[in-house]
Amino acid sequence: MLAVGVLVTAFSTSGQAAPDAVKDQAAGPLLLAQTAPPAGATGSSATAPAKTRNPDQKFAEEAAAGGMAEVEAGKLAQSKASAAPVKAFAEQMVADHTKANDQLKQMAMSKGITLPATPDRSHARALEKAGKLDGAKFDREYMDMMVSDHKKTVSLFEKEAKNGKDPELKSFASTMLPDLQKHLQMAQTTEKDLKKSGSAMDAGKGSSTMK
Repeated sequence: MLAVGVLVTAFSTSGQAAPDAVKDQAAGPLLLAQTAPPAGATGSSATAPAKTRNPDQKFAEEAAAGGMAEVEAGKLAQSKASAAPVKAFAEQMVADHTKANDQLKQMAMSKGITLPATPDRSHARALEKAGKLDGAKFDREYMDMMVSDHKKTVSLFEKEAKNGKDPELKSFASTMLPDLQKHLQMAQTTEKDLKKSGSAMDAGKGSSTMK
């Protein structure tokens, strides 16, 4: 304070604009303090890094997205499928995956994991494509989707059951795995039966045409 007073007197005596000069010098350190980045942070590194997902969290998110897609596809098949085995398969998918989805939601909430609210973009496109079909064309598209999806889901759950670090999520994957493997077998069998029945119908049409 003494130094500032002496400086004011000196500048006033010489006829210069002392108050402004002193104000600038006094404000300098304050301005620096307000604009300076936190200690240890420079440039773009001052921004906090995005939180990375660990493998268990990634598993939960992918399993949730896939599970929701199974339920939505199953509901669609219940209304659009023409073959009884396809409708029966779809009904079981809705029941089994709804139950599994609810278990996963409760587990994720207890761990602070935010799960997706809708299927991912890939599943959404597949559902949109299937929704435009009817009858036998829908049946084939739906079962083809079920075989492909369950192969990916079984692989996802096998990886978590083997390598998961979170005990609860790892146990969930291990418990669900036999049911998912059964779903895959059912989907493959139903798809083969559809192809056989389709081939038989085509052969019948051919023979009737020849007559």
